[in-house]
Amino acid sequence: MNQYQAEEEVLGKAYDSRLMRRLIRYLAPYKLYVAVSIILLLFISVLQLAGPYLTKIAIDRYIATQDISGLSRIALIFLAILVVAFFLRYLQIYIMQFVGQRVMFDMRMELFSHLQEMSLSFFDKNPVGRLITRLTNDVEVLNEMLTSGIIAIFGDIFSLIGIVIVMLWLDFKLALVSFVVLPLLIYATVLFRQKARESYRAIRTRIARINAFLQESIVGMPIIQIFNREKKNLGKFEGLNHRYLEACLRSVFYHAAFHPSVEIIGSLAVALIIWYGGGQILKGALTFGALVAFIQYVNRFYHPIRDLSEKYNIMQSAMASSERIFKLLDTPVEIKDPELPLPIEGIRGEIEFKNVWFAYNGRDYVLRDISFRVRAGEKVAIVGATGGGKTSIISLLARFYDPQKGKILIDEIDIRNFRQKELRRYLGIVQQDVFLFSGTIENNIKLGENKINFQQVKESASYVNADKFIKKLPHGYQEDVRERGSLLSVGQKQLLAFARALAFDPRILVLDEATSSVDTETEMLIQDASAKLLQHRTSIVIAHRLSTIKDVDRIIVIHKGRVKEVGTHQELLQKKGIYYRLYQLQYQAEKEKTFA
Repeated sequence: MNQYQAEEEVLGKAYDSRLMRRLIRYLAPYKLYVAVSIILLLFISVLQLAGPYLTKIAIDRYIATQDISGLSRIALIFLAILVVAFFLRYLQIYIMQFVGQRVMFDMRMELFSHLQEMSLSFFDKNPVGRLITRLTNDVEVLNEMLTSGIIAIFGDIFSLIGIVIVMLWLDFKLALVSFVVLPLLIYATVLFRQKARESYRAIRTRIARINAFLQESIVGMPIIQIFNREKKNLGKFEGLNHRYLEACLRSVFYHAAFHPSVEIIGSLAVALIIWYGGGQILKGALTFGALVAFIQYVNRFYHPIRDLSEKYNIMQSAMASSERIFKLLDTPVEIKDPELPLPIEGIRGEIEFKNVWFAYNGRDYVLRDISFRVRAGEKVAIVGATGGGKTSIISLLARFYDPQKGKILIDEIDIRNFRQKELRRYLGIVQQDVFLFSGTIENNIKLGENKINFQQVKESASYVNADKFIKKLPHGYQEDVRERGSLLSVGQKQLLAFARALAFDPRILVLDEATSSVDTETEMLIQDASAKLLQHRTSIVIAHRLSTIKDVDRIIVIHKGRVKEVGTHQELLQKKGIYYRLYQLQYQAEKEKTFA
């Protein structure tokens, strides 16, 4: 079981003071609303106490004397109380729903803001589905706790205290008789709490295993289908699903048993009241109206206790969700801006890697003592076998990660002395796996940057040959791009990435060549666009096809995380080293492909 599955199985207590203190901080901006809500609950509880007492008055004072006028007044008072209670209840629910929605909004904004500050190493270690769950499901659970759990408990407490006080005031002995069954109620509640906790643990554990299996199956669906493992996989899922069903049914059993148990205990209390109270009526020590009021109060006393099972589940889920949310918020930001950042205006674009060591996990180094310099305005290609560390150089230059040792300099200044936003404003990256957002072609080029107008978008697209296919689209630059640009070809997405980079006009450009094959015409357009894009700026090309980099100023050969060779295309061929062998292998492969 991995750590993320274990995290999903976190049980949490029904009440955790440490977590509750942190949650209450989110209510601080809305403390006035919360205070009003609690005051409304107090008034509602008082109004609810009035009903049985009015019934007592109606029976003892007016029905017994056949006073229709007095009975009518009681009925009108009762109706007025119902109307006022309805209005106050509506107002209280609306206020708490408003507060709950605002707290959810604030919490999601804080979570998303925190996520955007995290380095790529954080996203390497955290599945997307897990992070989405934190911002959606877990936050929604907290909203339910705020609106239906913790605040509602105040109303239950007010009601219980009020009922006990009124019952003791009406008849002290009869009240004590009705409380005889409380030990049974306490035992049933404690037993339910224990069983509910166990069943909740089983449900969380088994749904976490289903989620993990689903994620693995969906991602690995091509392998499942190519090896005809659908039936086998379905059998595994059926087993997991069945165990989850068993856990849910066990939980349903405990909840179903708790409600009638409380009803039986409540009925036993009513029976004792009728037995003792009836005897008191026969002796003339108690009125019939008081007995009826007592029965109503006892029924109301057990109502919030019957709801305990639902509130217990809400609180328990909320504590587990808040534990996961705060764990995410407490994750430290690894890549931080300096306290006193240096300005980065008017840079020349000189880049230097000085004795850089880097490992994604902090142990297995993919770059080992890397040192090289790219002069301002120079075009440099970096080549090497797959997994040699070429792409890692891009990530370090953009400060997606920080090296464990060494420095990366721009214009002889360590990039850790710049704000990340300022650094990236002068840095453009065209990745081989082009990412497109849902929206229009225009928005995918300018990415919502208001300083880039439509004319600049068109000029950028035209300059890198992207307008040739954009004009053929039904809606041109306003054509809707589906998620990740699924309806566009690899070549078209590559040209859009070039247009995007040009629109932002970076001083330093890093081009990670696409490895996917495209048709000959698109290939020519891409090569022409690449040549245009690299002009008049410091450029680094992460090359996968050596035939495309013959005209760069220098080539750096990376092998097993180290710089092995540096020179022009012709110089490296003459050395007959690693570059020469790579070139020969690619040349032979392309030759065989041509004659195949």
